[in-house]
Amino acid sequence: MQGKKCLFPFGLHCTGMPIKACADKLTREIADFGYPPQFPPEEEEEKEEVSEVIIKDKSKGKKSKVKAKTGGLKYQWQIMAAMGFKDEEIKPFCDVQHWLEYFPPKAKSDLIKMGMKADWRRTFITTDVNPFYDSFVRWQFIRLKERNKIKFGKRHTIFSPKDGQPCMDHDRSTGEGVGPQEYTLIKLKVLEPYPSKFSKLKSKNIFLVAATLRPETMFGQTNIWVRPDMKYIAHELKNGDVFVCTRRSARNMAYQGFTKEDGKINVLVELVGQDIMGVALSGPLTSYKKIYTLPMLTIKEDKGTGVVTSVPSDAPDDFAALRDLKNKQPFREKYGLKDEMVLPYDPVPIIDVPEFGNLCAVTVCEQMKIQSQNDKDQLQEAKEKVYLKGFYEGIMIVPEYKGQQVQAVKKPIQKKMVDAGEAVIYFEPEKKVMSRSADECVVALCDQWYLEYGEKTWRDLATKALSNIDTYSEDCRRNFLSTLDWLKEHACSRSYGLGTKLPWDEQYLIESLSDSTIYMAYYTIAHLLQGGVFDGKSPSPVGIKPEQMTPEIWDYIFFKGVQFPKSTKIPRNVLDKLKKEFEYWYPVDLRVSGKDLVPNHLTYYIYNHCAIWPNDSSKWPKSIRANGHILLNSEKMSKSTGNFLSLSEAINKFSADGMRLALADAGDTMEDANFVEKMADAGLLRLYTYLEWVKEILATTELMRTSKTLTISDKIFDSEMNKAIHETKGHYEKMLYKEALKTGFFEYQFIRTQTLMLYPICPHICEHVWGLLGNKGSIMNESWPVSGPVDEKLIQMSQYLISSAHDFRVRLKQLTAPGKGKKLPGKPTHATVWIAKSFPPWQVTVLTSLKTLYEKNNGFPDNKVIAAELKDKKELDKYKKKVMPFVQATKDNFEKIGSKALQLAMDFDEKEVITIYHQYLVTTLDLEGLDVKFSDDGDGKIKDDCTPGKPYIVYRIETSVTVQCINPQAYSGLFEVALPVFEDDTKVKVLTRLMKTDRSKMKDTKQIKLMMYSDFDKNSRTIPDYNNIEKGLVDVPENVIFNLTTDSVLMQTNGQKKEFGRKLFYIVK
Repeated sequence: MQGKKCLFPFGLHCTGMPIKACADKLTREIADFGYPPQFPPEEEEEKEEVSEVIIKDKSKGKKSKVKAKTGGLKYQWQIMAAMGFKDEEIKPFCDVQHWLEYFPPKAKSDLIKMGMKADWRRTFITTDVNPFYDSFVRWQFIRLKERNKIKFGKRHTIFSPKDGQPCMDHDRSTGEGVGPQEYTLIKLKVLEPYPSKFSKLKSKNIFLVAATLRPETMFGQTNIWVRPDMKYIAHELKNGDVFVCTRRSARNMAYQGFTKEDGKINVLVELVGQDIMGVALSGPLTSYKKIYTLPMLTIKEDKGTGVVTSVPSDAPDDFAALRDLKNKQPFREKYGLKDEMVLPYDPVPIIDVPEFGNLCAVTVCEQMKIQSQNDKDQLQEAKEKVYLKGFYEGIMIVPEYKGQQVQAVKKPIQKKMVDAGEAVIYFEPEKKVMSRSADECVVALCDQWYLEYGEKTWRDLATKALSNIDTYSEDCRRNFLSTLDWLKEHACSRSYGLGTKLPWDEQYLIESLSDSTIYMAYYTIAHLLQGGVFDGKSPSPVGIKPEQMTPEIWDYIFFKGVQFPKSTKIPRNVLDKLKKEFEYWYPVDLRVSGKDLVPNHLTYYIYNHCAIWPNDSSKWPKSIRANGHILLNSEKMSKSTGNFLSLSEAINKFSADGMRLALADAGDTMEDANFVEKMADAGLLRLYTYLEWVKEILATTELMRTSKTLTISDKIFDSEMNKAIHETKGHYEKMLYKEALKTGFFEYQFIRTQTLMLYPICPHICEHVWGLLGNKGSIMNESWPVSGPVDEKLIQMSQYLISSAHDFRVRLKQLTAPGKGKKLPGKPTHATVWIAKSFPPWQVTVLTSLKTLYEKNNGFPDNKVIAAELKDKKELDKYKKKVMPFVQATKDNFEKIGSKALQLAMDFDEKEVITIYHQYLVTTLDLEGLDVKFSDDGDGKIKDDCTPGKPYIVYRIETSVTVQCINPQAYSGLFEVALPVFEDDTKVKVLTRLMKTDRSKMKDTKQIKLMMYSDFDKNSRTIPDYNNIEKGLVDVPENVIFNLTTDSVLMQTNGQKKEFGRKLFYIVK
């Protein structure tokens, strides 16, 4: 529609573990339970009790992705059956190939029903099943390795012991995005005499090991916490030392080179925390020569080692727990603790923290009046207050590091302890990670090929590329920058699943986040290689065989300045055709994906483009749009709760256009979009109404006004529609579809243009309407509508009128609604609109100051800064209570209309607008009269409340005399009406008021004939003649003016006044 050629391809990514894992599970289930499988009855899972208050992240669902999709079903066969497959249809899915053949055509079919207009010739599947794409990925990785982007070595990686390989994001059922978390494992030597549980280990060095993220705080250790009822083990390391920790953490250590045999734990003793309570220890860096193990009941087994170092100077939990033990002797006795193990130990000052001093935990606990370790909510809040502030702003006060920032000394202190043998580096997953094979993952040191993301030169290139990428939102850009800051090596190989084999080490497969980073380049030539055959197994349309696609051939296609390969048998004109396709379409103008892929896939996408085309920035991505996930009826989709809707189900339920309209209206930002079924129903009804409205308008075109003379309302409407065209185009360019719907459909009223602007969202109904409009060709071939001139002044006048009318209605409601406050004794009949020529002097001062502050700060500063700026201005002394409310009202108005909110005068004549739309205001407010005055002539309240752009209305009730209006027409359904008449009423006003009494029969004053007695004294005593209803009556003169007396009404015509007996007659034509 913009006059550009567009390429919109759609591929199918099959790489990774999911398909292979599902096929293998089906095979195992048949082997274990027969065919068709007879599964054992399922036992109900026990609900896990939460032992402490957890601050929940509302953006995270309660269920894993797999559990949400499968409805919590345990077996793969059950999952397939729940999808509607019969037993005989499920069995073929034991073969991986069947998955690749069955689902891609189904996906294409559903997308076509949705109205997706993709170039299906370019559609392909990944993995080595597709020989052309397989060759493409092999070429990419050969070049990456040649350019030193791929390395080999042991790396800490999330690892599935059951699968025997690294577990990447797409291989996980829970824990996507979770990486290895580095801890410093503090070695706390157990001092003799050993407790009885360690009696057989007297010849060995025994260490309790505590995992900490804050090694720099070890100077403040006063004790070590263990949980009395938690299970621990003492296990032997490969150097003969013994570590005491939980079995879970020992399992992680076993895969990180701690043990003699990889993955094997040599358990020497099993024990519980109470077995080692009160044990004496020596700890690194602490000022106490001997510290003891003490009880803490809130330690969790799923984090760290179950052994926790205590630093009560800087950790509120530690301080509260230590204070409890000191203050409560029965508590100490319960766990067999002697006084000397607890009472001599006080918090040690080690870090000076702004606002909290050098004992920040003590300070914050006293400030918040925390009484004990049971005040969990308060302790969590206290921790949030001091933890990050201590790390980022704290200054060390211990001698060796005095004056240095905490964050600067963390690594040096860690290295010092590790080099001294007082600590070791230990990793575990940041959160629990479950593989798709239902295995809890660990962090392992793995031999693997990895992409060296984070390497400085490469990262600098990626950062440069990002600077030129449109991310559509600053939040998205910040996420990318943050990822570039922390992202390090990424394992690109695995030994299980589907994919392309590493060219130089074919025991490994290239994992799914690594074979899909520059696939967009393959789109440009896929149609010539595969011709729309998904797996590339059919003959190429240009006669190329997969084995002919050598790395040199790919170089020639994708790189500039590369010589034509002499060894190839592919004709040069054929390769030039492929090269031309690539050069024509590349780079990628737009990449759209989920926000959860910013920390991985989308960042890898930038890195790899920079690596493959390092010297040709013209091939780097131009824009990336990251969107949120989709909620259904405000909740995460889940089959187990029934809150689930597939694409095909949504199309069948709401139609393709109805679904698309609801999706577009569901939300635009990186926040999760909300597809609400009630809104989808309403949207479908809206489309139906739109279609019927179009038909109605087309059927009544001959009744429309044909005058070329435009009224001011016409001009305003024209400008508003032209502005909407411009705005809608901008919304589409920013991918703000909800906003595009608002300005281009919901608030738009020119059928032809409206149909063109709605077409990208609802193509089917728009194609139909386009035909109804008499167009011969398809709407697909039409251009975006051209907007005419926009008169901003007219639009401001319209907005002013709408806003003022709204304010007038609100004030009317306040005056007439029951309740407190000043009320009118009845329904108001008249009103005065007061208009200000200028702002009061004090408001001028405020507006001038706000404008200065805005320009100086490139935006409004905080209200505190604004208040400080205004407080010393003497002209504001009398209005101190009004100043900040006026400031806030101005800022709110600024959000709506921009810098015009700071203007001291309007761009148009307010009185002229009110005068032009006088009749509209009288009608909408149901008044009999309305006059306009300047606030200069009003009282003090009017002068205060009335400002430019904000007229003030005062309602009143004027005296009236009731006149009987009689309809003499037989069988007309019109009756006698008691009609009020006001001073200086005209005939038109009386007719208008009369017409309001029955709009079904009186639609225009020209229909009504208003009459009176020709001789009141004589005719009022005469019996009416229903055969001649106008007998004895005469027309009321056109120029009549009604005047009121104390108890009567007079008619004034040409300066003469006469009574008419307070009776009028009306005949409706």
